[in-house]
Amino acid sequence: MRSNRIITKKQSFDKAELRLNETLFCNANGYIGVRGTLEEGVPDFISTMRGMYLGGVYEIIPMKQAESLCNLIEKKQTMLNVADTQTIYLCVNGEKFDIQSTQADCDRILNMDEGYTLRTLAWKDKDSNRYEASIKRVAHFEHPNLFTIEYRVRSLDRDAEILFDSRHIADVKNYSDPDDPRLADESEAYLEAVMSEMTENSSIMLAKTKVSGISIASAVGHKLLTADEKGNLKKIEINGDQIDRIKNGEIRGNFRVHIEKGQEAVYVKYTVFADSIRESDPKNKSREILCEVMGKELSELYKAQKDVLTGFWQRADMEIQGDDELDLAMCFNMYQLFQSSPRMDKVSMAAKGLSGEGYEGHYFWDTEMYALPFFILTDTELARRILAFRYETLDKARENAGLLGHKKGALYPWRTITGEECSGYFPSGTAAYHINGAISNAVISYYLATGDTDYLLSEGEEILLEIARLWLDTGNYDRDGKFVINEVTGPDEYTCMTDNNFYTNCCAAHGMKWAVKIFRELGNRDEMKALSEKLGIDDDEIEKISEAAEKMYLPYDEKFGISPQDDSFLQKPVWDLENTPKEEFPLLLHYHPLHLYRYQVCKQADTVLAHFLYPDSADKETMEKSFRYYEKITTHDSSLSTCVFSMQASRLGLYDEAEKYFGDSAKLDLYNRHGNSGDGVHTANMGGAYMAIVYGFAGIRINEDGLSVDPFLPKSFKGYSFNFCYRGRSLRVEVKSGEASLKLLDGEKIDFCHNGDKYSLNSVGAVSTWKLKQ
Repeated sequence: MRSNRIITKKQSFDKAELRLNETLFCNANGYIGVRGTLEEGVPDFISTMRGMYLGGVYEIIPMKQAESLCNLIEKKQTMLNVADTQTIYLCVNGEKFDIQSTQADCDRILNMDEGYTLRTLAWKDKDSNRYEASIKRVAHFEHPNLFTIEYRVRSLDRDAEILFDSRHIADVKNYSDPDDPRLADESEAYLEAVMSEMTENSSIMLAKTKVSGISIASAVGHKLLTADEKGNLKKIEINGDQIDRIKNGEIRGNFRVHIEKGQEAVYVKYTVFADSIRESDPKNKSREILCEVMGKELSELYKAQKDVLTGFWQRADMEIQGDDELDLAMCFNMYQLFQSSPRMDKVSMAAKGLSGEGYEGHYFWDTEMYALPFFILTDTELARRILAFRYETLDKARENAGLLGHKKGALYPWRTITGEECSGYFPSGTAAYHINGAISNAVISYYLATGDTDYLLSEGEEILLEIARLWLDTGNYDRDGKFVINEVTGPDEYTCMTDNNFYTNCCAAHGMKWAVKIFRELGNRDEMKALSEKLGIDDDEIEKISEAAEKMYLPYDEKFGISPQDDSFLQKPVWDLENTPKEEFPLLLHYHPLHLYRYQVCKQADTVLAHFLYPDSADKETMEKSFRYYEKITTHDSSLSTCVFSMQASRLGLYDEAEKYFGDSAKLDLYNRHGNSGDGVHTANMGGAYMAIVYGFAGIRINEDGLSVDPFLPKSFKGYSFNFCYRGRSLRVEVKSGEASLKLLDGEKIDFCHNGDKYSLNSVGAVSTWKLKQ
């Protein structure tokens, strides 16, 4: 396994580049997220999204509808920018350090093997004396409440007086951009500081949200040391009068140290967060954890961070030979997914992870459809945590279904933090019932890859049955005896409120069939009997679900030989994409939604995604004609689109197209292909890029028949390899010119298929090798 997953960039103060670097060099661990902003800040005229976030912590804000019709959403949750503990001003010999005015040379480093970011600085003072600094930041996986900054300053030419002016600020605001609908349009201070305490080497502040009533404690500890030229450390005592309150909601620590020429001043800042969602006494909990972690050597904490990532990369290692940029981009994508994954209860994975305020920290179908497959194949414990959120919020999904008039079943919200709907525009939000399909598909995929029957009995089947009930209540039988589902929105958000969206109907049939299958196969288990009694479900209702699934209507157009996106899609005129000016993309920012809805134009993959996920939904000829048809009318304005086209192109044997679409997807954030990565990463696209390699290029399929592998080698690659997990085994795929192989790294004997033939790996280290198809 390699160990060179490092990204290095020069600091830039170009507006777009600055915000992008804040995203790329963020630190997160699933609970804490810290934007990669500069400790000393930037001038007011430079746009920066300065933020520190906690997973699942939110405020409730009004979302007034123009017309308050029945059960329209009029409030939502939004993620919070919590206490700012990043801020550290540096003074050297009385001169305040400013990266622009001092013209410092600055490199930024993301080390994905050891889990830290590093900013290195070199500059001269007005008398040409040279100084160096390094700032190492870690959001700790082993201690998810903990974020640390290690700030080192070295004087190269003379003795120096160093001052670290460190701030603990609870009086913060969220970022806003009124010109971007993906961000909040007002900058709000959602927190009020209600308590602060100081000791000789720490401070604790308690803030509370104004509406949701959530309390957030932030405890900050300080250590001050010097290091000689050999690296030997000497602790400097911190006096009580070095920490004082500037005002309510802000505390300052002034830490001075004298260093001789060649020595370093070392300041370590520990931040511990706790909240009242998970803790009965967040203030004391944060104090308790702070005492614990400050009792450990920083080197011990760093080792624990590296150990966690060593285990992760052993499970998820991937390498692409022949394209270094692409290889690095995929490492970055997987690392960001790992950073974004939940490590506590009552939280899932937001569309931007914890890297920025885009989409207000909401969870969408992105998580289950695009991100979860990565964890199913690399970390089943994290996959279960993601699935657990949907079980924790199942009652709210039932309530949501009731608000929309359903008598039975559960409808998960289109966007949420707590399980309640946060989408104010229902045509492309609440009407997107296919989120239920993403969640049922996630439950089924997890089971197929793990064989975890206990999960089905404790959580999974209850979710599947309640979703199946929702579909049964939503649809009806038409005059031809087909089960139809009307007035819903599929994945393509440029086409809303349609009848028989092909993708949605496929999702519904798939989920219903599996709900019935599991109910019947496990019906004799005590847990299933108890679930039947809890839900009041009987064989008659199960039969109705089964019948609806079997009679599900899937549109087909004989003239074009394709699967229409919905009943009316092909009746509309085709949008002239070729003659639409480039500056008018994405279309949603330049055309009224109703105008878009009246045309054949797709924001993202819809029917193409259905064909990939549900290969029995159409024959290969129909799928290929559909692919070519939708290829011409899809803008890919959504980051969730090109990865799907890549996967399906691989499945259809269209290898050149698969490679083309994959490149656009994989490099989206690291190279800012959509121009909006400064608002946060696109976690779903990152998961989709992973799927494009594993399910697309490598041809991995996991279904009722087991595991199959059918890879090809893209022309621009010299080779590729990756590790993955399947039913308790660790496996490795390697593909290079002329041949491919599957190796059993750990676990018991495994049977699999390749190109229709059956193979077995009988012991650890066993390898099956075959000629690569051209």
